[in-house]
Amino acid sequence: MGTNAAPTMAILIDADACPVKNEVYRVAARFGIRTTVVANSPMMVPREPLIERVVVAQGPDVADDWIAERARPGVVVITADVPLAARCIKAGADVVAPHGKPFTAQSIGMALATRNLMDDLRSAGAVTGGPAPFSPRDRSAFLSALDLVLVRLKRQGFVAGSPDTA
Repeated sequence: MGTNAAPTMAILIDADACPVKNEVYRVAARFGIRTTVVANSPMMVPREPLIERVVVAQGPDVADDWIAERARPGVVVITADVPLAARCIKAGADVVAPHGKPFTAQSIGMALATRNLMDDLRSAGAVTGGPAPFSPRDRSAFLSALDLVLVRLKRQGFVAGSPDTA
């Protein structure tokens, strides 16, 4: 192989509360993309060569820090965590929320502002309710958004595989 190997794609899952891990595994297998499942506690993952489980130490933002340090162009991060999404976008990664909404450089500012407002309302005692229950429509929107991102990255010259195989 030459020294100008194409950059590789990868998927990082913020896994502790992710409802679409199985969907990611299926899509990643179809594309042949290395997927890393990052969590604060051990969890079952399929025994597949392209799926890796990383268990980080307990503590606030430890998993987020691990993911953000590895975010780069060609990496797709799956998370509902808005501050983590902002860090990953800044590093050049693509970010998709489990309900299918992509976080982008254009949308992340508003998402952070909304998150901070809701935090302020909750801490002031306002009853704001939680997120809507996860639905089949969310799952379908997620699959569509993930597929679009991976196809776009492929068209941009990113290839499947592990960075170790260059």
